[in-house]
Amino acid sequence: MHDIKSLCVYCGSNSGTHPEYAEKAAAFGKRLADEGIALVYGGGKVGLMGIVADSVLAAGGRVIGVIPRQLVEKEVAHKGLSELHVVETMHQRKTRMYELSQAFVALPGGFGTMDEMFEMLTWAQLGLHAYPCAFLDVRGFYSQLSASMDHMVAEGFVRAEQRDGVWFGQDIDALFDWMKHYESGYTPKWINEKTVKA
Repeated sequence: MHDIKSLCVYCGSNSGTHPEYAEKAAAFGKRLADEGIALVYGGGKVGLMGIVADSVLAAGGRVIGVIPRQLVEKEVAHKGLSELHVVETMHQRKTRMYELSQAFVALPGGFGTMDEMFEMLTWAQLGLHAYPCAFLDVRGFYSQLSASMDHMVAEGFVRAEQRDGVWFGQDIDALFDWMKHYESGYTPKWINEKTVKA
């Protein structure tokens, strides 16, 4: 069983166009607190980021934010967190969030969410970590991304084992059950060893 003491959430600094995004973010935050798992996130008070953090805090949970100094200066940092780590760059932010976490979940978001989550997927692909990575697919938000990953496998750019290790779904109970029983299926990244040697 995968022991998760803290979990990193990547999600939007906006709340999206449908109330279900905020509702699911709040439900996920409460579940984290109920499970005794600390939230690690980008440290903001706005959008889905702020909703998840507020939900964890309201349920008595622990929240660790990591934010670049330039965003603190723009007054988007959450002031009521258990811990707030202020770093100098976005690269330092991503590294620190990784160091503090044993699982990674993407809620709906934009370019930043994709950037952060895909770095963790790449590191898992390279064997740099063996932590679960999942997409909470609210309102089918990630259905096209899931299909794109299947296409990467079909076209020979991603191993099926690596794709199978990434969870997509909208059921929070199912997600937590999957994470608790997660076992890394790491295999070497390369599809064809001959192309590596060439």
